[in-house]
Amino acid sequence: MTITYKTKGTCSRSITFTKNDDGTITNISFEGGCNGNLKAISKLCDGMTADEIVAKLKGNTCGSKSTSCADQLAIAVSK
Repeated sequence: MTITYKTKGTCSRSITFTKNDDGTITNISFEGGCNGNLKAISKLCDGMTADEIVAKLKGNTCGSKSTSCADQLAIAVSK
């Protein structure tokens, strides 16, 4: 199932990913934001389960913001 999540409080505008029947998350892509860093996050998280992504990224902040693109990915996959 392909899911698009509208981010809140970040430079990226949305995150699209595939949630597979086995619970893994693949094909992660961000619209907007810091291109290089978000490509890296996408590659590192590819094939992880939602629980693994949440455990690693939930609560990560960016500068003085209360969230980050990584945190938004954790929120997106947990829904």
